[in-house]
Amino acid sequence: MANLSTKIKLYANQEIDFLKDVLLQDDGQGAYIKEWNLPIAKPTQAQLDALDAQATTYENNEKVKATRKSLYGSWDKQLEEIYDNGIESWKARIAQIKADNPKENN
Repeated sequence: MANLSTKIKLYANQEIDFLKDVLLQDDGQGAYIKEWNLPIAKPTQAQLDALDAQATTYENNEKVKATRKSLYGSWDKQLEEIYDNGIESWKARIAQIKADNPKENN
């Protein structure tokens, strides 16, 4: 099950400031919307539940992107690799990282 914050981001289709725009609270029974300060209608639980699969895919893909980024290395290391080994070697390494860490389809 996806995080409530991710479902809200997808519902609003924008980045959310969870200290100003939407305040979440968890009193031990699970997170809920305590305060809604966006100029769009507050979502119903059914609307948020309908976004669960999409939000789970989004969260999984964010983890994949973070893994890929760490495996790619910094830009200066990548440029050094290209200089030392050629662009084709670099492209093959990047393709292998992507193959080993695939994103989910939405």
